Amino acid sequence: MGKVYLVGAGPGDPELITVKGLKCIQQADVILYDRLINEELLSYAKPGAELIFCGKLPGYHVMQQETINHSLVLHAKKGKNVVRLKGGDPFVFGRGGEEAEALVKHGIEFEIVPGVTAAIAATAYAGIPVTHREFSSSVAFVTGHRRDGIREDIKWESLAKGIDTIAIYMGVHNLPYICEQLIKYGKMPETPVAVIQWGTTAAQRTVTGTLTTIAGIVAKENIENPSMIIIGDVVRLRANIQWFERLLASSAAAGATS
Repeated sequence: MGKVYLVGAGPGDPELITVKGLKCIQQADVILYDRLINEELLSYAKPGAELIFCGKLPGYHVMQQETINHSLVLHAKKGKNVVRLKGGDPFVFGRGGEEAEALVKHGIEFEIVPGVTAAIAATAYAGIPVTHREFSSSVAFVTGHRRDGIREDIKWESLAKGIDTIAIYMGVHNLPYICEQLIKYGKMPETPVAVIQWGTTAAQRTVTGTLTTIAGIVAKENIENPSMIIIGDVVRLRANIQWFERLLASSAAAGATS
């Protein structure tokens, strides 16, 4: 019987994977990987390792979750060392819990290898600390993706009145609704908002506004998923401590003059 490792690949910058995660990739016989991982990480796989793409596109899944679960079990039962390589962290909106449950059900040994999640990494690369002694002592991670036909289960009133910093994953298409709900339940309309596209990568872009203006800014700038939405006073700190996009701009300028 083989073993499965549910590995967080981090948010996009391949250097942000953990040492343990990288070792798992190097030792794997089979790697099932998601769409948003940096494929540079696959170059560390050993010769002959089987690489299986099972990413999910908006409205289209290359592999359904049940098929992914079955594949993990099947390869492990063949005695393979299996890595399930997932963007960010396996247990933060990554269905890692569902996969772990499937492995337990079939008696498959497994380990969880945490990864750096986008709510922490993208904000850090945008110069926005999610906590700060003067601005924020609480953070909430929220999914911004609403499935058709599924009852609304986000507790907007609790978020609006009880949380200093709100980090919303994959919520760009629902941004007008998100802002509307937070204002409706008590968040001040002038609350700062940042939207970070392709965080931690060379394609990173960040736009800022308020709950009343950000949807229009995002539309004007053609910001799409994958993006993180950060809501709260900590966004104000970006003006002083943003560093990564300045680094990208400096590198681009140096390249243009060389």
